[in-house]
Amino acid sequence: MKMRDIVRRAGRSLKQAKARTLLTSLAIAVGAFALTLTIAAGQGARQYADKLIGSNVNPQALFIVKDETIFSPTATNAGLREYNADDTVLSDGSAIKQLTQKDIDALSKRKDLENIEPAYNLTMNYLTVEGSDKKYTSSLGAYGATILSDTAAGTLPALGTQIKDDEVVMPEDFASTLGKKPSELIGKKLTLTVAKAAAPPTEDEIAQIVATEGTAGLAKLAKGETKEVVLTIKAIKKKSATALTASTSLEVSNNQARQIAEYTTQGTNEYQKYFAVSALAKDSKPDDVKAALKNDGYTAQTAKDLQGVIFAVVNTIQGIVVGFAIVALIASVFGIINTQYISVLERTQQIGLMKALGMRGRDVARLFRYEAAWIGFLGGIIGAGGATILGTSLNPWITKTFSLGDGNTILIFEPLPIVALIISLMIIAVIAGYLPARKAAKLDPIEALRTE
Repeated sequence: MKMRDIVRRAGRSLKQAKARTLLTSLAIAVGAFALTLTIAAGQGARQYADKLIGSNVNPQALFIVKDETIFSPTATNAGLREYNADDTVLSDGSAIKQLTQKDIDALSKRKDLENIEPAYNLTMNYLTVEGSDKKYTSSLGAYGATILSDTAAGTLPALGTQIKDDEVVMPEDFASTLGKKPSELIGKKLTLTVAKAAAPPTEDEIAQIVATEGTAGLAKLAKGETKEVVLTIKAIKKKSATALTASTSLEVSNNQARQIAEYTTQGTNEYQKYFAVSALAKDSKPDDVKAALKNDGYTAQTAKDLQGVIFAVVNTIQGIVVGFAIVALIASVFGIINTQYISVLERTQQIGLMKALGMRGRDVARLFRYEAAWIGFLGGIIGAGGATILGTSLNPWITKTFSLGDGNTILIFEPLPIVALIISLMIIAVIAGYLPARKAAKLDPIEALRTE
């Protein structure tokens, strides 16, 4: 028989057992539904990550550290180790190697790097805003020139350009706390009060202060030396779905951050020490500069590495969901085998008649394999079609609920992966129907015709 005739006959045979065919197809549809949504979510997450990195991070950017465990959360430097004055000991007993000013100077002299910006550890006592008598506390950080953010009010310089030393950038949440609209804060003065770290006084120094200044001198000593840094609010950072991180810190210029850090840490073990440095690869590929830095004892991450970290998380979640979908498909395989065996038993006389009329055994086997392929096709169409319709209708709600931003969708359905999935399900169904098809092909026509 011709292939077209066998395919048509297989379709007619399945129509005669509509309920059984539908139920078996639905079993496959469950796995197809989950796999289609998983593929769409993975594709959407990758495109979103691409947009996230591409719109926020300079592709030439490098993030450099002295201690590679900073980029490896599972690694640790805890345990007994030789003391190093340049290390910072954390609360869990682990030690982190920090970059020193000597490292900064060495990196600044490199011909393959530019825009060297240390990550300063900044602290302050409190801040005040023009027009309010209240004092507030907040975290403080350096403005990242390699990361571009959206603004709710004001303007930010172009990517790669620092704000001025007398300017500050404020998160949008702060405007709500201050009871102001973002636009009302632009141009206002913000005053930071920072304290200088001081070594504990000796007993002789305390006695001398008491003798000369009394208890007022002790109170002054306990308060420590402070200074005020007056800044102008340049911009209000907007909450954005395409921002790499949610900003919760006031941001000052890199030069202002250096001055504050050196003032607050002078005389301590943390003076001119930095966890990391951001820089730009100059006239070279970031990966080439990364390799050169590795040879010099530094560990670096590129924008591509950051993208890889995000993709790794997406792949892990996607793999878990795919695992559940595969379990559903395995269950459906047994359903196909059962359905096909029942079909062979019910149509034994029909098979015997077809063989008696000259139909070859391999054509009988092909008939049952095509029936299995039809079941796989129907299951794939139902599952993939249902997932596409549901996902497309839910995309606007998902975008709004998770604040992904206009034009961003997390479920992206592309035709090629869906077609490939349906073809794969048809192949799986054919494989599942191999044994029943083989049984049908080997039936003796005389014995089959005697069966009641």
